[in-house]
Amino acid sequence: MQADAGWPMHGGVDNIRYSPLRAINKENVSRLQVAWTYDSGDAFPGSEMQSHPVVVDGTVYLTTPGMKVAAIDAATGQERWTFALAPPDAPRTRFRHRGVTVHRDRVFVTYRNFLYALDRGTGRPIATFGEDGRIDLREGLGRPVERATVSASTPGAIFDDMIIFGSSVPETLPGTPGHIRAFDVNTGELRWTFHTIPRPGEPGADTWPEGPTLSGGANAWAGITVDHTNAMVFAATGSASFDWYGVNRHGDNLYADSVLALDARTGKRVWHYQVIKHDIWDWDLPAAPSLVTVTREGKPVEAVAQITKHGYVFVLDRKTGTPLFPVEERSAPASDVDGERASPTQRHPLAPPPFVRQSLTEDMLTRRTPEAHAAVLAEFRRYRSGPLFTPPSLDGLIVFPGVDGGAEWGGAAFDPDTGLLYVNANEMPWLMRLIPNTDAALYGSKCASCHRSDRTGGPQAPSLVDIGKRMSRDEIAAVIRQGTGRMPAFPDMGAKNIGDVVDFLVTGKDQASDPAIANDPTRLKYRNDGEVLWRDPDGYPPIMPPWGTLSAIDLNTGTMRWQKPLGEYPELVAQGLKDTGSDNYGGPLVTAGGLLFIAATNFDRKLRAFDKLTGELAWETTLPFAGNATPSTYTLVANSTS
Repeated sequence: MQADAGWPMHGGVDNIRYSPLRAINKENVSRLQVAWTYDSGDAFPGSEMQSHPVVVDGTVYLTTPGMKVAAIDAATGQERWTFALAPPDAPRTRFRHRGVTVHRDRVFVTYRNFLYALDRGTGRPIATFGEDGRIDLREGLGRPVERATVSASTPGAIFDDMIIFGSSVPETLPGTPGHIRAFDVNTGELRWTFHTIPRPGEPGADTWPEGPTLSGGANAWAGITVDHTNAMVFAATGSASFDWYGVNRHGDNLYADSVLALDARTGKRVWHYQVIKHDIWDWDLPAAPSLVTVTREGKPVEAVAQITKHGYVFVLDRKTGTPLFPVEERSAPASDVDGERASPTQRHPLAPPPFVRQSLTEDMLTRRTPEAHAAVLAEFRRYRSGPLFTPPSLDGLIVFPGVDGGAEWGGAAFDPDTGLLYVNANEMPWLMRLIPNTDAALYGSKCASCHRSDRTGGPQAPSLVDIGKRMSRDEIAAVIRQGTGRMPAFPDMGAKNIGDVVDFLVTGKDQASDPAIANDPTRLKYRNDGEVLWRDPDGYPPIMPPWGTLSAIDLNTGTMRWQKPLGEYPELVAQGLKDTGSDNYGGPLVTAGGLLFIAATNFDRKLRAFDKLTGELAWETTLPFAGNATPSTYTLVANSTS
C-alpha cells in the first residue's frame, strides 16, 4: 500500500513548494469541500498568522497568532497538544512567525531570542536541549548578550544532526550581525557560524570600512535551503544596517543582499552572488533560494532560483554560482545626500524578464476617479521618482517596487515537470524621506502640520502639551500606530521612530540635545521618517492596476509563460472594477495534479486554484480571514483523506 505523503518542512522539499500528489486535479478540484476546521482561539485585533503548516506522520504542526505551538490530528482537526511560548502576562503583540521544524522526536520553534526543542508526542520542552529545553540565540554573535537583539521568524532547516538558522535583527544602529549558524539538534551546542558581515581578514571584509564593528543586518531572515545530496546550504540575505543611509558602511557590503552557498557540514563559503550592492532601499532578498533543475542544451543543470523584491529572478548554477542567463552591469544614479556613496553600478539580469514594473511615471498614476488622480498627482510631484536604484533623498523618494516587493516572504513555487517558476508579487509604491536624525524633525515630519510645531494644537487637532500626564506611553504609541478620530494611523513608522516620538511628546526634550546621545559613534546624521505604503485618499493603491500579480516564468527559456492579476477589492468589484490585483502575502503551492493553489490576497480573502499551464482559474473559495500563509497539501491513505 502507498504510504502517507506529508508536508515535511517549511517551504517543502528543496524550498520549491511542490507536491507530487495527483489526487486533487483539474478534473475534480471543483468538488473540494471543507474537511475540518481548527480554531486556535487566540486571535486578537491586529494579529496575523503566517505559519506554513508542517504535516508529519498524520499530525499537523503550526504556530498560532498568540504564539502557541499546536499539534493537530491531520485527519480530524482535533487538537493533540499545545505549548504556550509567550508567558501568561505577556502583552498581546503581533508576531510575524512562520512555523516550526519537525525532526525525529522533536519540534523546534523560536520565540523572541529563544530556540526551543519540544517533544513531538507531548509538546513539552526536552530538558537535555540547551538549558531546560531552550537556547538563547543572542549568544555567540560576538556581541555582549545584553546588546544583541536577535530572533528568527522563519523555521530552521535540518542537515544531518544540525538545525541551521538565519535570523531577524534590527535594521537600525547599533546593529546585530545576521550570522548564519548551525546548532546540534540533540544538545543545542553551536556547531558552526558563517559571518555574513566578515570579520577583519576574512574574504569580503574589504567591501566594508575597516573594522565594521557597528554594522548589523545582512541576515537570512527568510530562511535556509538545504541540498542534502550535495551537502550544501543556501541562504538569501537582507540589507545591512542602517537600511536607508549607508554612510557608516561605504562599499559593496558583502554578504548583504547576496545568495550564499555554504558547506553544510562546516559552514564554509562555497560561493556567493551579490544581487544588490550597497543596498539603501531595504530591498532584502525576501525568500530563501529555491533548488531547481533546468534544461540547457538538452541537458539537466542543477540551479538555484532567487526571487527579489525589485522584480527579478536570478538563476544561478548550483555548484558555482554562475548566472545561467546574461546579467548586465549598468550604471546607477548617484546620491546627493551628504556622506552617502551609492554604488556606481548595479546588476540587471537580461532574462527572465522582470515580473513587476520597475519605475513609476506620471502616466501610471490612478485614474479611478478624477479626485483620486488629482490628489495622487500632487503627492507624486512632492517626491522623487526615477529609474530602478534611484537613491533616497532629503526631498523624499517613491520606492517602486516597494519595500514589500515585488516578491515577498511567501516565496516561489517550482514545477519540476514543466520548469515553470510561479511568483506572486505586489505592485505598490512606498514613500520614504530622509530627515535630520532628531526627534523634533521626526515630529515635524509626521505631526506638526496638524498639532503645530509647538505642540499646542489647532482647530482640527488637540494640544499635545503635557500629553504624558493624560496618557501612558503605551497609549500614546497605540494611537500613533492605529490612529484615532481624524488622525490617520502611522503603522509603518517603525517601533524606534514611534518610541522616539513618544519620548519627545512626554518629555518635551530632543534626544539630540543629550551630549551622550549626540556624540554616540553609532548615531547617523539622517534617519527615515517611516516607510509609508502609499494610498490614494480613498485607501486604494495610487497607480493604475495591476496592484498584485501571479506570474509563471519558464526557467528553461527565461521567458514569461503567463501573468495575471491576483486579488480584488470586493467593493470595487461591486462598482464594476474587477481584476485589479491587490496586496498579497503568502506564497503558492504547485502540484503534479496540474494545479497551482494560492491564498495570500488581503482584501477578498480567497483561496484559489489555477491551471498551472495556462493560469485559468479552476476553483475558488472565500476564507474567514485573509490566508497570509503558503498552503500545504498531504494525503492520509488509511483514511482516504487528502
